[in-house]
Amino acid sequence: MMTGRLQTRPGRVFGTLAALATVAFLAACNESGSNQGQSAPPPPPVTVASPLVEKITEWDEFTGRYEATARVEVRARVSGYLQSINFADGATVKQGDVLFVIDPRPYQATVDSAKADLNSAEARLDLAKVQLDRASSLVAQSNVSRSAYDQAVQERRAAEAAVAQTTAALQSAQLNLDFTQVKAPMAGRVSNRRVDIGNLVTGDPSSTLLTTIVALDPIYFEFDMSEADYLAYQRAVVAGKLPSTRDNQTIIQTRLPDEQDWPHAGTMNFVDNQLDPGSGTIRARAILDNKDLFITPGQFGRIRLPGSNEYEAILVPDSAILTDQSNRIVMTVKDDGTVEPKMIRPGPTQPGGLRIVRDGLTGQEKVIINGLVRARPGAKVTAQPGKIEARPEYEAN
Repeated sequence: MMTGRLQTRPGRVFGTLAALATVAFLAACNESGSNQGQSAPPPPPVTVASPLVEKITEWDEFTGRYEATARVEVRARVSGYLQSINFADGATVKQGDVLFVIDPRPYQATVDSAKADLNSAEARLDLAKVQLDRASSLVAQSNVSRSAYDQAVQERRAAEAAVAQTTAALQSAQLNLDFTQVKAPMAGRVSNRRVDIGNLVTGDPSSTLLTTIVALDPIYFEFDMSEADYLAYQRAVVAGKLPSTRDNQTIIQTRLPDEQDWPHAGTMNFVDNQLDPGSGTIRARAILDNKDLFITPGQFGRIRLPGSNEYEAILVPDSAILTDQSNRIVMTVKDDGTVEPKMIRPGPTQPGGLRIVRDGLTGQEKVIINGLVRARPGAKVTAQPGKIEARPEYEAN
């Protein structure tokens, strides 16, 4: 019995080992066949392009308001009843146009009376001259006393003074008569009438406001500049990189809120003499043409000033720039397809969604402009050529 069991156990063990070996061999064959049929995936695709290099001028933008170059309150200078109004509310007027007429009859009567007084004074002066000439000839012949001659001299002087006095009275009366016609002191757009016909208006000192006029061409654009911006401009002027904003040579461009381009051009013509300590800003002003009178004083707008002279700049899409803590980087692809990050110093954004790169790029690199989520530093990628260009949809931003 013992001998039979000892003989059968090794046979069973051998059979089990053979079966396991067969399974292992088949599994190895399957694994080898699977590895041979499955290849490694290709590197992920990305779009690359060389930075755009072109001549540009950097601009600094500010928000401000258009203002009239002159504003006048038209007031009555003499008292009387308003007789006529010779303009339409909101119309454009020329310098010298008669806007209002105050009843001139009382002032015309004063002028006529002053003219009569002047004629009387001139007649007395003529008589005094004749009497003085006669006295002069008689006193030379000792036919009249010296005192009579002196009296004739004094009468002539008194007559001359009377003529001068009545002449001044006539001029004053004529001036008041002229003031009954209220004329436009300058060309511009007139506001609405503040007094209707038939009302009594008063002159100085509490003169009645009749209307207002604002000058439209040229027109001002006023804005506030921060202390940092002002200091940067001063540094650039001292270094000779920019013209002074105070010498009327700095070219500016403006636009209204609904305009995308910068159609209005002018020059800087004023910078205030001190900063506002409360806001830390300084008031500046530009002047520009308004030939078609399209711009109305009081409208908001945007102004841009050149922040540099024209130079060749390296531009990349703003979307291609990544932020790594406090650093800005762009992903580039080397010739062997390896992703290499490059630290840059970006400048201001330009129209079209492009950003100036002040330092970090030479313009010859292959910058990843699409597919950044598939790019990892040091990893391989498949570079597909693209092109950097401004996108029109960014013009309004």
